[in-house]
Amino acid sequence: MAVPNYTYLQLKMLGPRGVITIGTTFQRAYECKVECYEHALAIIASNELMVIKERTTNKAPDSKQLDRSFEPMEGVNEVLIDPSSSKGKVVCISTMLSSK
Repeated sequence: MAVPNYTYLQLKMLGPRGVITIGTTFQRAYECKVECYEHALAIIASNELMVIKERTTNKAPDSKQLDRSFEPMEGVNEVLIDPSSSKGKVVCISTMLSSK
């Protein structure tokens, strides 16, 4: 049976020859708290890394395989940004915008 006293940062417990009192300083208590916080962050980051590893696949994507799942959007007009330029850069504008 041990009795902690957080106000005085002491721990008292019964020993073979009476009460054993263990004390520390506020600086050491702060250092322990910071160390525990950093340890907890490392555990959380490790758990998050395990979840990410489970969700990802181990095989690398094939660069030679073309992804043909792209479908052009409907209701979009392409407008030249600068009609006098020869680069032909366009911007897509929706035709379903409200009048506001």
